[in-house]
Amino acid sequence: MKRLTLTALLAASLLAGCSSNDQVVQDDPPSKLYQDAEAQLNQGAWITAIEKLEALDSRYPFGAYSDQVQLDLIYAYYKNDDLALAEATIDRFMRMHPAHSESDWVVYMRGLTHMAQDRSLIHDILRMERDDRDPQPARKAFADFRRLLERYPNSEYAADAKARMTALKNRLANYELAAADYYIRREAWVAAVNRCQALQRDFPDTEAARASLPLMLKAYEKLGLDEPAERTRKLIAKNPA
Repeated sequence: MKRLTLTALLAASLLAGCSSNDQVVQDDPPSKLYQDAEAQLNQGAWITAIEKLEALDSRYPFGAYSDQVQLDLIYAYYKNDDLALAEATIDRFMRMHPAHSESDWVVYMRGLTHMAQDRSLIHDILRMERDDRDPQPARKAFADFRRLLERYPNSEYAADAKARMTALKNRLANYELAAADYYIRREAWVAAVNRCQALQRDFPDTEAARASLPLMLKAYEKLGLDEPAERTRKLIAKNPA
């Protein structure tokens, strides 16, 4: 039997609980309910908008507003920082509407959602460095934006996605640099070399790639590998600080 991850279980339970909002949302016609939800969205009243949109989604899952309700829910969940729900709704929409006219926006929102998952409230408040944090959400966001550029190169979101990929690339490169530095401090020379080589291969045009060269040189010297060490010295000379 396939096991669900904790995130998937959380998202499933949250989605299952959405229908509880039917108890507090007035039983208006779908047109009135949607009009009210849109008004709340325009005002930035995310929680109230979500309540009305969830009521529409559960009461009229195949109604005239069905597609737009799901798109609005994606946006409202994202803005309200309900990221597990946003991701679950995105995945649901992509399964049900693989060729939708708004597919580029949905992929873009998936990238934004994964980028937001890479945040940490404590890190944001204290402005702490986070290079050593698990970069899995950043990797997912990078893949989402790359998918957008590959499938929808003329999308209005392509330019922003490309810019975000640059930031994500630096984030991922800095993580690899932090890992290489950790191995250097642990005197795990082979692991340090492997991490530096991967960094220079995958993110060659980043500052982290340049900063990894002295670490790699030290590891080569400790391993007694003269030829690779000399090649690395030449690279450092070509890429001064």
